[in-house]
Amino acid sequence: MSQVFSDGVVARVTEEINSNPSSHRHAENIIPHRHKVASPPRQTLFQEFKHNFNETFFSDDPFGKFKNQKGSRRFILGLESIFPIFDWGRGYNLKSFKGDLIAGLTIASLCIPQDIAYAKLANLDPQYGLYTSFVAPLVYAFMGSSRDIAIGPVAVVSLLLGTLLTDEIPNYKSHDYLRLAFTATFFAGITQMALGLLRLGFLIDFLSHAAIVGFMGGAAVTIALQQLKGLLGVKDFTKKTDIISVMRSVFKAAHHGWNWETILIGVTFLAFLLTTKYIAKKKKNLFWVAAISPMICVIVSTFCVYITRADKKGVAIVKHIKKGVNPASAHEIFFSGHYLTAGIRIGLISGMVALTEAVAIGRTFAAMKDYSLDGNREMVALGTMNVIGSLTSCYVATGSFSRSAVNYMAGCKTAVSNIVMSIVLLLTLLVITPLFKYTPNAVLASIIIAAVMSLIDIQAVILLWKIDKFDFLACMGAFFGVIFKSVEIGLLIAVAISFAKILLQVTRPRTAVLGKLPGTTVYRNVLQYPKAAQIPGMLIVRVDSAIYFSNSNYIKDRILKWLTDEEALRTASEFASIQYLIVEMSPVTDIDTSGIHAFEDLLKSLKKKDVQLLVANPGPIVIEKLHASELSGLIGEDKIFLTVGDAVATFGPKGVGS
Repeated sequence: MSQVFSDGVVARVTEEINSNPSSHRHAENIIPHRHKVASPPRQTLFQEFKHNFNETFFSDDPFGKFKNQKGSRRFILGLESIFPIFDWGRGYNLKSFKGDLIAGLTIASLCIPQDIAYAKLANLDPQYGLYTSFVAPLVYAFMGSSRDIAIGPVAVVSLLLGTLLTDEIPNYKSHDYLRLAFTATFFAGITQMALGLLRLGFLIDFLSHAAIVGFMGGAAVTIALQQLKGLLGVKDFTKKTDIISVMRSVFKAAHHGWNWETILIGVTFLAFLLTTKYIAKKKKNLFWVAAISPMICVIVSTFCVYITRADKKGVAIVKHIKKGVNPASAHEIFFSGHYLTAGIRIGLISGMVALTEAVAIGRTFAAMKDYSLDGNREMVALGTMNVIGSLTSCYVATGSFSRSAVNYMAGCKTAVSNIVMSIVLLLTLLVITPLFKYTPNAVLASIIIAAVMSLIDIQAVILLWKIDKFDFLACMGAFFGVIFKSVEIGLLIAVAISFAKILLQVTRPRTAVLGKLPGTTVYRNVLQYPKAAQIPGMLIVRVDSAIYFSNSNYIKDRILKWLTDEEALRTASEFASIQYLIVEMSPVTDIDTSGIHAFEDLLKSLKKKDVQLLVANPGPIVIEKLHASELSGLIGEDKIFLTVGDAVATFGPKGVGS
């Protein structure tokens, strides 16, 4: 049991004060003035609703800059809110352009081979990946607020989209499959725009960091395993993504389905890519080595296959990539019929995942450069980008961590780097695409494997284990859900565990027994501070949560259990029995009717035990509701105190509370 002031110590202190009149007068003089708990100004229902509404949806005061402005100025500010490029573009200069030009060219060299490879993950023809990296970055550059994020197809979203689409239409060569991809992209954009316009960006925060780490790691493993088809030259490969089905396909084809030329190409270039990534990681100024290595792999492997005609020996190649800019695809979207519902569902899921990844990346680099990122504006920008993309033969685009990191390291200053990348992609579509005809699939597989390895964050997992075991469980649940079942099941597990953690914390909040630190008037948790002494005849309990219907009964029962346990310990130790229960309510931000009823029940239970209830430091909302419900009258106005020290000084042993 924690340290308790003995009756003997208190008696000696009291006796010394009583025996010395001057000491007695001095003790009276040092007792501080006791303030009563004040109630805040009463608010009407409309005022309270308005305050809560503004704090939920408009906490950043987006309309504040429009106040006291003329009509023309308001128009300009509104235009800048929608298109931030008109804001920062006024101060754009040649020095910034040099940084953006180098960064744009660097990420373009990285994204071209990645786009071709990621399109295959989505079971789409290679040109659709290039289309996406041409249109989406252009739109984002005008509407996005991040200076560093690089836009385009990404591995996780491509795999998720491909998995969900093939579940609906197994024949990914059919035209309906392509139409469903555009439909899903359209509704992914609508979802993202709606979240931004309705200022519901806080919803994506419900997916915890731990769940994202596990989901991304599991997706990385799944994506890498999927590339064994291209890396080993396996022709008959499963369409399932779980590790068991994939490995079964790999070993089933071991005797007759592997192609040694393909394996040689894939392993050689994979080793080269991993080596360049290692060099770039060890020497930050050589980041460009890893950035251009995928393009080098594509050029060298394509040339080698062309001169050796390895495609005649079973080495699978890209073959034809359609030349030219994006064709219009508005007429291809399903706005009715059998696949409309599927398109909405797939768009909602892929849009949320894409949004979560982009916002996380944007916030990371914004924090590194110390500038603010408007989450709702980002959602509108990403949503508009995907809606326009769906009308121009693109599939779901978002921020890429690997490309954004390269963009950052290359010295990008603004979103103009995305415009430069987009122009390079345009030239590629108009001129270079026929040159990719002999690019081996094994190289594309090695590029994907090298890219997704950075999604596996071992250090983050170790940190989760050290900090919070429940977070670690959420991470592992999402990870194993992805690799043993499917990407969408892993995502579902990640969301479910995140919500379970929230529910657990809300329904089972922490409570603590407090004691007084020696030589101070400070009261702290006796488990954290073993020297903190409990007050004879008193039990001080702190509730570390708002008290709602979901936890009110638990809090009441937990307080009574503390009381029962402490009473038993003190009785056994021959200390004074508990006569007062002090509930420290400074962490209690709110209390509802269920919480009020729980306190009424607590009062009844305490009366049976002949224990009086004292309340310390209730917040403005809590004290207002205590008065409104007349619970303050049941407790007693003289038993509601500003601090625990005041309560102890009033009802506790003399000389202890001060």
